[in-house]
Amino acid sequence: MEIEKIRNFTDEELVVEEHKAAEQMFRLRFQISSGQQDGVKKLRELKKDVARFKTIARDRAIHGTNGSSNGSSSKPAVTKAAPKPVAKAAAPAAEKPAKKAATKTAAKSGKAAK
Repeated sequence: MEIEKIRNFTDEELVVEEHKAAEQMFRLRFQISSGQQDGVKKLRELKKDVARFKTIARDRAIHGTNGSSNGSSSKPAVTKAAPKPVAKAAAPAAEKPAKKAATKTAAKSGKAAK
């Protein structure tokens, strides 16, 4: 199914079409496993269609559109909370350069490697 046709579906139509495609996939898998049909290409297309339906539905959920032509939204837009700042420990960071400096001076004097 073409993506532009899917974009013109309403939210309810998207859900219905996704369920139809999922049911077809279920039946097709049984037919393939029992050897009744070689529908691997059809199964692949159904998987892609289901992914397209889910992608459009998720896009609408994020951006708050319901697929209608007037652009009104029936669902509120999803907002992400700002990540909490993580406090960094100053002491371990200060020790690391000191250890490296001590190792370098010991290596220069010839005492570190034997």
